[in-house]
Amino acid sequence: MSFNEVLLELPTLSFEQRQIVIRRTLELDDTPLNPAEESLVESRLKALRDAPASAVSLDTMKSRLRTRYGK
Repeated sequence: MSFNEVLLELPTLSFEQRQIVIRRTLELDDTPLNPAEESLVESRLKALRDAPASAVSLDTMKSRLRTRYGK
């Protein structure tokens, strides 16, 4: 299937199917984590599991950053 054929097919997909295509496309561009990054992610996930109340919502974090940096 050519690229143009793929583009012509996209509108015929359901919303869920388009979301899968988008997610898969983004995954193709992701570079794998190096061991140090993987370790950092795992340690932060463990910290979150150990103390879930320590997490803040994205909206709260955005508000804090806007307050701190004035944007």
